[in-house]
Order: sequence, then structure tokens, then C-alpha cells
Amino acid sequence: QVQLVESGGGLVQTGDSLRLSCAASGRTISRDNMGWFRQAPGKEREFVAAIGASGASRVYTESVKGRFSISRDNFKNTLYLQMNSLRPQDTAVYYCALSPQFSTYLQNYNDWGQGTQVTVSS
Repeated sequence: QVQLVESGGGLVQTGDSLRLSCAASGRTISRDNMGWFRQAPGKEREFVAAIGASGASRVYTESVKGRFSISRDNFKNTLYLQMNSLRPQDTAVYYCALSPQFSTYLQNYNDWGQGTQVTVSS
């Protein structure tokens, strides 16, 4: 059983940057596809970014392209999300998750972290 723990969230201003981390324990995640999702108050959880097991394949939701970057360090068993030029509409709880397939669909992800809050003030 794998455990995922997100960290790095916080309260920032518009235009600031944050780097989220997702540390995995219990087993190696080097063969898993991974993703970041977010959920704003009153809204459904939505896809943000995904990365393949090797790190070669990456995909982003349109609203974060050019601002966010997903990466992973399989030696450290950790997933990252670098978030630049943050906007108030990026405010949400951010979750990392594992999937057996490279996917943008929430239902394909089986293991989830507890989330980390990102709040962007205007």
C-alpha cells in the first residue's frame, strides 16, 4: 500500500510561485503514472497535470500551460508541481495521485494524497 503526502502549499499573492511536493512511501512509484488534481470550494475536483512513469510524457490542462510544470524524482520517490505566475483562480486544494495508465481522467487514479491548500490573493 502506497501513502502519498503533499506539501508546499500556502498563501501567496498574484504572480507569485509555489512548488508542491508529493512524497510517496510504502513502495516505489517509479513505474506509476502520476498526476496533480485540484478542487476549489464548491467545485468538482479537476485535472491539472500528469506525468508518465519515466517523466518523458507530460500533459497539462489548458489553463495552466506555460505556468505550471510537473516533474518527478524517482530516486526520491517524489512528484513535484512548480507553479509560476499564480492567479486567484488557482486557489484550491491540490492533490497528487497515482494511476496505472497515463491519463487526465480522475477515475483512472487509484491512490490519493490528503491534499495541500493553495490560496492566491489578488
